[in-house]
Formats: sequence, C-alpha cells, structure tokens
Amino acid sequence: MREIRGIVAVVTGAGSGIGRAVAVELASAGAQLAIADVNRAGLEETSKMLGSATVRTYVVDVSDVSAVEAFAGQVGKDFGRATLLINNAGVALHGTFAEISLADMEWLFKINFWGVVYGCKFFIPLLEREPEAHIVNVSSVFGLVGPPGQTAYAASKFAVRGFTESLRSELRGTRIHVTCVHPGGIRTAIAENARTGASAQPARAAQDKERFKRLTPTSPKTAALTIVKGILRNKPRILIGPDARQIDILQRLSPARASSRLAVIFERRAAGTKTAVKD
Repeated sequence: MREIRGIVAVVTGAGSGIGRAVAVELASAGAQLAIADVNRAGLEETSKMLGSATVRTYVVDVSDVSAVEAFAGQVGKDFGRATLLINNAGVALHGTFAEISLADMEWLFKINFWGVVYGCKFFIPLLEREPEAHIVNVSSVFGLVGPPGQTAYAASKFAVRGFTESLRSELRGTRIHVTCVHPGGIRTAIAENARTGASAQPARAAQDKERFKRLTPTSPKTAALTIVKGILRNKPRILIGPDARQIDILQRLSPARASSRLAVIFERRAAGTKTAVKD
C-alpha cells in the first residue's frame, strides 16, 4: 500500500489495546475509519481519540457470522468502499488443556480464528474493487511457538497464521496484499480480561496475569507504528517487539525444543533473573 491518506480502514477489536492504537495512527495519517468492537463504551472512547478523522463505529461480535456479514454490508453502504482490513479482535484463556472445557476452547476459537475468517470472507468483495488493498490478520508469537498453558490460544493463533499464509498465496498477483502480524508481549488488557478455564484455579490465573504484566515490553503505540510501517512496505509478516524477534530466532534455530526453552525463559524473566538458558 503506497499511502494511508484517503483510504477506508476497517479495524476490529478497536475498543482498546492494539486495535485502538492502530486506529489512532491510521487516523493521524489521514485514513477514514470503520472501527468495530463488542464493547460499546471502549469503542466510543476510541472514537473520541480520532480527532477530525471521518469515523463510524460498529458494535460487532466477530464470533457471529451473521453479525460480521451485516457489518461488511453496512460499511459498504456507509463508505462505499474498504481499502484496508485489520482483523485484530481477540481474547485469551487461562488454564492448561486439562483445566479448560471444550466450550471454553470453542468460545476462544470463534473469536480468535473464525472472527478472522469471517472478516476476510465478507470484506474481500469490497477490497477487490480497490486499485490496491490490504488485509492484516493479527496472530501472535504464540502462532510461532506453543508454550505450556496456552493450548487454546496458541492453537487459534497458529490457525490464523496458517490461514493467512495460504490466503496470501491465493491472492498473490491480485491487488490485495496480505500480512500476518505476530506481536510479542504488548501492554494491553487482554490478559486481565482473559476468561479462566472451567477447572483452572483462580489464584493461579491471578498470578499469570501479574506475570504477564512483567513480560510485556512493548506499548500499543509502538505496536501500531510497527504495523502501519509494515503495511506501507507490504510486508508479508510483521514481528512486534524484541521478545517476538527473539522467539522467532529461537524457533528457527531449535524448533523441536523451542516451547520448552521458551517456558524456562518466561519463568526466569518473571522471577527477575537473566540466567542464560542452555540445552
């Protein structure tokens, strides 16, 4: 994508965190915004932060296929077009695979994975009309490596990664660019708002939330700037944060051991130590 000014950007999960920060950066660069979130209050707060930009808000549950279809249709009516789609909405879940229920896992997948699929399915017809368009799907570093305690989340983010890579291959040669984003630890409320698995211990979930706060080196603004810069460069993959780059290298060098090594790194960082991890 050559420039942001004048485009119509659709951002899901825009009521807080990365989605909000991306909306702010796009607005400051001259984009028109169609922002969506299931949280009306957060969405309205984001809208107030967008200054004089043209913006419309949509309360949308991305896990509802009919709601996303209606959302795309309404954006088409309101703006007449869409240039950039950022599928950012996502949730987290505390608990090991033994501690979460199938209903917990299905709930998470409906948002993290199917929300991305629905967004692409219903907005691509609008994007195809543009001289140049772009899809950005937000995965995670846990779409590169699966740590313990993240079976549901990692599975959904690996699914987003696989879906996005295949979609990119299918759209190669068209006017639609496709990017997969892998954020590391970002200082957002996703962990604080995470659901606790059916059999998970609340006390341990609280400890996990505190640990997450100590392992989030990157601000949402920095993440947003990285994403926008990547869009302008049509990058197929965007890593956000020093931890994301380290995890990517770790996975490339030792894919069979990456998950276990990562678990040790996280534990030592959470404890405030910097001892090197050895094989």
